[in-house]
Amino acid sequence: MEKFSFQDQLKLKMLSNDQISAIHERALYLLENTGVYFQNQAALKILEESGAHIDFETRIAKLPPEMVTAAIESVPSSFTLYSRGGKPAAVLGAGNVYFDPGSSGIRMLESDGKTAREAVSSDLVRIAKVCEALPHVDLLATALTPYDIPKNIGDSFRVYALLKHSTKPFITGAYSADGVKAIRELLAADAGGFDELRAKPRAVLDITSIPPLKWTEVSCRNLLDAAACGMPIETISVPLLGAASPATLAGSVLLHTVESLSGIVLTQLINPGNPMIYGGAPMFFDMKNMTTSLNSIETSMIAAACSQIGKFYGMPVHTYACLSDAKCCDSQAGLESAVSGILAAMAGIDIISGPGMLDFCNTFSLEKLVIDNEICGMAHRLARGIEFSDETLAAELIAQMGSHGDYLATRHTLKWFKKEPYLPSAVIDRQNFEKWNERGAKTSFDHAREIVSEILGNPETEALSQEISDALDRAWYQIAADDGELDEAAVRATFV
Repeated sequence: MEKFSFQDQLKLKMLSNDQISAIHERALYLLENTGVYFQNQAALKILEESGAHIDFETRIAKLPPEMVTAAIESVPSSFTLYSRGGKPAAVLGAGNVYFDPGSSGIRMLESDGKTAREAVSSDLVRIAKVCEALPHVDLLATALTPYDIPKNIGDSFRVYALLKHSTKPFITGAYSADGVKAIRELLAADAGGFDELRAKPRAVLDITSIPPLKWTEVSCRNLLDAAACGMPIETISVPLLGAASPATLAGSVLLHTVESLSGIVLTQLINPGNPMIYGGAPMFFDMKNMTTSLNSIETSMIAAACSQIGKFYGMPVHTYACLSDAKCCDSQAGLESAVSGILAAMAGIDIISGPGMLDFCNTFSLEKLVIDNEICGMAHRLARGIEFSDETLAAELIAQMGSHGDYLATRHTLKWFKKEPYLPSAVIDRQNFEKWNERGAKTSFDHAREIVSEILGNPETEALSQEISDALDRAWYQIAADDGELDEAAVRATFV
C-alpha cells in the first residue's frame, strides 16, 4: 500500500463505476430482448403506443433502450414530503437519511416480550402515537394489517388511522386493485383538496413487482392509478436469492435493476416527471429452514449495491433494514437491526424501512421500535460525519492546555459536549454496575416498555383540527359504506 496516498480511502461501495455501467448495459439488453411480464392489458397498450414490443398473448413487454433512458431522465432527482398542515418534513434525494417502521406486519408482540397475537386496528393507532414521539423515526408506515377490518377496506383504514393520529409523512401501499383511489381520497381530505395534495404530498406508495420480472394486475393498476394522480411511487423489487432470483449477489442486483426500470418506464409514460423512489426489499432464501431472511449480510450488501444503481440513475433510494428475523427482542434482534440499519445509512439510502419489526417482517413490537429509535439516532449521527474546522480541530486549545490541562472547565467543552455526541435515551444504559443494580438492574427492553407506557399515557401528537378530523371521518365513512361489508354502526365504531 502506497504511503501518504488517498487512493485507498474507503467508503461503503459494493460496486465499482465499471460494474455499475455493466449492470446498466445488461439491464437494457434484458429489457429489450427478454422483456417483462405485465398482467394488465391497459398497461401493455400504453407501453405499445409508446414504442415497446408487446406480445399480448404472453403479456411480455420488450422495452427499447431509448424508452428506458428517457424514463430515467424524466424522474425528478429529488422531491419533498410534507407533514400535517403542509410543512416540509423530508427532502428525498438530497443526501438525507430517513427511517420509517417496517410494514405489512400481521402480528403484534405484547409488552411481555413473548406473546405474539393477531394485529388489530387499535395497534396501528398505538404505533402512530409512539412513532410521533420518537425523534429519530422520521417517517411513519402503515405497519400492520389489522384482522378486525375487512380486507377490501384495509388499505384505506390504515391510512385513515395514521392521518388521525400522526403529523409525520408516511409510507403506505395498497393490496387491492382499487386501493389507491380510496387512499387518495383520504390524503386529499387531510391536505384540503386534490390540488393541495398534489402540490404537497404526504405519503409515498409502495408498489411491488413479483420476481422474476412480473407486474401483477394489482401492481399494474396501482401504478396506473397513482401515476395518473401524480402520487409519489416507490417501486419495490424483491430479489429472492436462489429461489426467484439468481443465487449470486450480482445476478440479484441485475434482476432488481430490470424490474425497477420496467416500473419506472410505465410510470413515466403515464405521467412524465412523476416523483419516484428506487426501492427494494432483497431477501435471502434460507434453503435449510425454508425461510426468507431480510437480515442476512448478503441482503445488506445487495441493498447497498442497489443504492449505487439508484444513485447512478439520479433517484432517491429505499431499502428494508433495521429490522430482525428474531422472534423477540433478544441479542439477535439487536445485532441484525443495528448492523443492517447502520450499513444502510452508510450506503446513503434515503428511506430505510424496518424499525419495530421482527420475525421476517411479520411481527411488530412497540418496545423494539423504541430500542430501534436509538439505532436510528446513532445512524443519523454517523451520517452527519465529523465536523472539521479550525474550531473543532482545536489545535490552539491543545497547545494552550499542554500536558496538564483540564478540558472539563473550558468554554470549548461547554459549547461542544452536547452538540458533538449522540446522547441516547434511557434505553441505552451507561451507569456503572453498582448504580444499575441499585436501580433495578433493568434491561433495555424494561426501559423501552416504560417509555412506551409513558408515551401512550401522554401522547405528543399535535391536535388535529376539527375540520380536517371531520373531513377524514366523512371520507372513511363513505369508503367503508361503499364497500358494503360494514353497517353504519360498525363503520362509526371504527372512527379513531
